Amino acid sequence: MPEQQRPATAAHPAPGADHHRDVVLARIYEAGRESSAVTVMFHSAIAEKAGLGATESKTLDLLQRSGPLTAKELAERSGLAPASVTGLVDRLERKGFVRRVQHPTDRRRVLVEHRPEAIGRLAELFEDWGREVGELCDEFSTEELEVVSRFLTGSTARQRAAAARLTDRPAD
Repeated sequence: MPEQQRPATAAHPAPGADHHRDVVLARIYEAGRESSAVTVMFHSAIAEKAGLGATESKTLDLLQRSGPLTAKELAERSGLAPASVTGLVDRLERKGFVRRVQHPTDRRRVLVEHRPEAIGRLAELFEDWGREVGELCDEFSTEELEVVSRFLTGSTARQRAAAARLTDRPAD
């Protein structure tokens, strides 16, 4: 990832003006890159254990977080082509992870919803990691965790916007 340049301000001095800050920023960028790589590997391993592809796994995560969506909404939120979503939903339905249900207010539309019992089987695969993250959180004060949360939320929003710019799609 190329180093990002920004104009110097009182809060953000020019590179080199505050050596300690430069060192900390370099560590943050390196940790972010490593976290991204490990996240991809971890989720790939989870998907494989569950008999899913990476796209299927992330689609289930999207449905769990967003609730039932139409195929069009799935395409928009996932960045997949609408034709790809149909095959994706077919595969997830055959594997027992989703079901198609009638839209509650528009009988012409169909929603795709995750099956909670199937998601429960997936949740078991996250238990060790979740426990370990909980133990890590115990090492930080609530105030420190608030800063971490603010950083991760801001970083995620900026990455979502960057992805939208790269794909010519609006960010959520």
